[in-house]
Amino acid sequence: MRKADRAKAIMDILEKLFPEVPVPLKHEDPYTLLVAVLLSAQCTDERVNQVTPNLWKLARTPEEMANRSIEEIQAIIRPCGLAPAKAKGIYGLSQILRDKYNGQVPDDIDALEELPGVGHKTASVVMSQAFGVPAFPVDTHIHRLAWRWLLSTGKHVVQTERDLKAVFPETAWNKLHLQIIYFGRTYCPARGHNPYQCPICSIYGRKEMFHDFDREQAQKQARKGN
Repeated sequence: MRKADRAKAIMDILEKLFPEVPVPLKHEDPYTLLVAVLLSAQCTDERVNQVTPNLWKLARTPEEMANRSIEEIQAIIRPCGLAPAKAKGIYGLSQILRDKYNGQVPDDIDALEELPGVGHKTASVVMSQAFGVPAFPVDTHIHRLAWRWLLSTGKHVVQTERDLKAVFPETAWNKLHLQIIYFGRTYCPARGHNPYQCPICSIYGRKEMFHDFDREQAQKQARKGN
């Protein structure tokens, strides 16, 4: 099957299963989304959503956050992990937004990537979810699924982003990014994944997955026999 046909079929399955895809990180504006996405690095969205209400009580604008200390920020966000680096990033980007952008988050991906603690994926999420600009943020989950579905070579996230942008229509990028995340959490997890039962992998999955799964099952049966 051609990659374009595979991508179209996968889009149809995702649309059927997840016609509505709310942004998983709770936020009120581009700034609170930016901070929430920064906090989500190596942390679950659920945990971030538990932490951010207390952070917004401390400060909910760049001006307010820049008037707080890194130590105050760090104490609140500690449950998200990597707290020292994330606190410095939040404090630093808040200062820049206050001093350079009049307290507003710029709707420019290059400007976003220049902010402390903000990488390409974080900037892409803000561009797509806060400003509606077509982007295809690729995290480790999307990277994994793109490989499983033969949509990318899976060598690195930069290549995966290029591959997905090439095979999916630009008008669908923002929604697809979220649909793939929701699908991965529900049907296609990193561990304990049964490709035979997955609505996409069972039809369009990479053969290596089935070989690995069959081998693991055989090993489990052998251990039971012993």
